[in-house]
Amino acid sequence: MPRLYRVLTCLGTLAVLGDCALALPPPDDIPEEILRTEVITEARSPLDGEPLSAADYAALQEHLRDPNTEPVVNPDIAELIKLLQLRRLLKPILPFLR
Repeated sequence: MPRLYRVLTCLGTLAVLGDCALALPPPDDIPEEILRTEVITEARSPLDGEPLSAADYAALQEHLRDPNTEPVVNPDIAELIKLLQLRRLLKPILPFLR
């Protein structure tokens, strides 16, 4: 009986080691460390999705990070935001508004 346990333990160990080998990435996969060091030469604008050069993308990122920059909002959307804020203000007073 103890011999059976040893055989089962060995088989279980081989099964676990075999599953570990399946978890490895394929050999032709590029390591993440190499991908992180690649320089992006083409980028897309996060605002409208247009292609940008690397210099334009860096300038846009700096502009977006600057806290003193006024956000540019479409006038129609700005008006809609004001109307929604007014609705939220009037909702407790006039509950039948939808």
